[in-house]
Amino acid sequence: MEDAQTPTPPVVTSTPLPAGEKAKVQSKAWIIILAIVLLMALVAGGVFLLARAPDGTTAKVRDIFIIFMALESLVLGVGLIVLILQLATLINLLQNEIKPILDTTSETINHLRGTTQFLSNNLVEPVLKMNEYLAGLKKIFEIFRPGKH
Repeated sequence: MEDAQTPTPPVVTSTPLPAGEKAKVQSKAWIIILAIVLLMALVAGGVFLLARAPDGTTAKVRDIFIIFMALESLVLGVGLIVLILQLATLINLLQNEIKPILDTTSETINHLRGTTQFLSNNLVEPVLKMNEYLAGLKKIFEIFRPGKH
């Protein structure tokens, strides 16, 4: 009987980036960091200027900001509706197309299991028993054969 060996998982090695590629990645990271810092500075500057501005200016900016927030919530609502429709389509796909495929596959596997059990019981076991008996009979003939000792 052969020893059962468990397969070893493949070793994943990362290849180092060439110097030019590494420099591009680092420059992209610095650009992103710089853009974030610049955006934070603009927001902080805008808040500072609005705090020092007259009340009328602050009220106008507040009103414009409320309008933008309403538009943003409208866009998010439409996006949420699209997401729900896509989810409904996915659920429909899973129920009506993939589930029958899985059921058919499971049924096929059960038929194969029954077929292999039948072949094992009615073909393989009798052949193995016959081979055992023939090997035993051969050994008996070898033992009792004259002049072979």
